[in-house]
Amino acid sequence: MTNQESIAGPLLDWFDHHGRKDLPWQLDKTPYRVWVSEIMLQQTQVATVIPFYERFMSALPTVADLAEAPMDQVLHLWTGLGYYARARNLHRCAQRVCTEHGGEFPGDISGLMALPGIGRSTAGAILSLAMGTRAPILDGNVKRVLARYHMVEGWPGRSAVSERLWSRAEQHTPTTRVADYTQAIMDLGATCCTRTRPACVDCPLGQGCEAARAGQQDAYPGKKPAKSLPLRQRWYSVVTRQASRVLLQRRPTSGIWGGLWAPPEFDSRAEATTWTTRTLGIPSDECYDGTPFEHTFTHFKLEAVPVRAEWTANRVEPATVEVDADELQWFSLHPPPSVGLPAPIVRLLERLAKETEIKE
Repeated sequence: MTNQESIAGPLLDWFDHHGRKDLPWQLDKTPYRVWVSEIMLQQTQVATVIPFYERFMSALPTVADLAEAPMDQVLHLWTGLGYYARARNLHRCAQRVCTEHGGEFPGDISGLMALPGIGRSTAGAILSLAMGTRAPILDGNVKRVLARYHMVEGWPGRSAVSERLWSRAEQHTPTTRVADYTQAIMDLGATCCTRTRPACVDCPLGQGCEAARAGQQDAYPGKKPAKSLPLRQRWYSVVTRQASRVLLQRRPTSGIWGGLWAPPEFDSRAEATTWTTRTLGIPSDECYDGTPFEHTFTHFKLEAVPVRAEWTANRVEPATVEVDADELQWFSLHPPPSVGLPAPIVRLLERLAKETEIKE
């Protein structure tokens, strides 16, 4: 069998000497622990994930604990990781595992992929890493290794390119030591066959790598077509009151920042001011612009302006406005709220906390 036909042997030899074996999710390995790590690692670096993972596991050590946890707790533990749909799917998936599968993860690809938030690669990782079942994976690191090794042209986000890479992943996945192989090919992409400046001289697959032989490592995998991000402007009613408290609203469960807490959001400054006046009885001339902030999402750039106001005890909410305590609440700034918060809102609240400390 040629180098092009099999990479498992040299990859496993490399893993035995250089692979990572002490990551938190590699210890006391269970389907639950592997699954949570795989979801966290989607579009997020290992070094970033580790503290979040350890905190998450300390708070919710079993799938039953996660299923029973309030969504606010799950989102709070996720705050800072971004892509919050992952956290919402994690919670839904845990509930399904407990109600439909007796708290045990299915032992087959189709059963796992039927659960919320689990795609083909995540299912393969659970099966191979936690259950020792032969199943290929294709995360970002593996895509890069295989695209370079076989010079698979095109952006992996295109279905035709993805299918070619899946075919290669299936070809190379061995029938023995599947957990080690799966970890090895992910480690190779993360530590050796890196996105920039790959360490080809140290790579166990160098002799068979087509891109390395051609000196075209940087051309693979193909880049996502460039696209300028549209700008969205939003205004937020940021109201504080004495005792360092801020008014936050729970966002709808779908969409950007779904289920998280943030100041009420509007399409214009006039709408933000009108809402503040009608809801809290604060005159419009007491509303003023705070320091703007920006945040870049995958598909657009947010330009946000806080419309600041201060509420005092003598303000009376107009009778025509009903404030739902479950969806609109005062939260302390010292310490910050233990609920799910978008990263830019965390930074906004930190700034507010400093401002209120100065005033008080």
